[in-house]
Amino acid sequence: MPPDSRHQASFHTTRWTQVRQAKADSDDGRKALADLCDAYYEPVVAYLRCELRDADVAREMSHEFFAQLLAGGGITHAEREHGRFRSYLLGAVKHFLAHQREAAQRLKRGGGAVPVSMDEDASAAQAIPDARQISPDAAFDRQWALTLLSRALEAVRHECTAEGRAVFFDQVKPWLTGEAAHGDQAALAAACSMTPAALKMAVQRLKQRFRQCVKAEISGTLDDAAMVEVEMQVLFAALAS
Repeated sequence: MPPDSRHQASFHTTRWTQVRQAKADSDDGRKALADLCDAYYEPVVAYLRCELRDADVAREMSHEFFAQLLAGGGITHAEREHGRFRSYLLGAVKHFLAHQREAAQRLKRGGGAVPVSMDEDASAAQAIPDARQISPDAAFDRQWALTLLSRALEAVRHECTAEGRAVFFDQVKPWLTGEAAHGDQAALAAACSMTPAALKMAVQRLKQRFRQCVKAEISGTLDDAAMVEVEMQVLFAALAS
């Protein structure tokens, strides 16, 4: 089976396809929406953690954000022609957070108790930004990139397992993720009963497959295939932040 067709058979449903499915009031629609929430949960948490400076509150608010999506209606206005699904979701999170802050301020004016992390009049120490802290948008993009790479790597692992090469994948995974130490390939080649040249070629093929899977995952979140390379550069920049 050609690599592209094998990939289509095994890889995750594209995000925009899931968006269309998620709009349907059906079991399949609800499952598609749940899958979307799972795919983007960590990027949303990363964004809220930077905004709120409280990991526990960020998790709680992420749960509430996705609970609203799962309850229906939150994905209604997402359309493929609007561009990147990543950008749409980030905008939705910002809208959600703004509403939460407005509600907190109304509660405060009414005499109710407000959690410190949502209080814009919190201590000056909390208001001072940490120069080492990346922006919330950058945190969202970085976690999006890490999540996307993880999903693409899982697709390669699934393919290798289907071909009876699960052990080999585990052995060469450090070379796919850039975690291998220099000079380790010779020892691995001996362990795999391969020549160094044969191992190098096998690793290079898996690297190419990994990149294809990354591109396929990215293309599913865009409305224009010509934007894939641009989005790849965004991914690299996000990882470097």
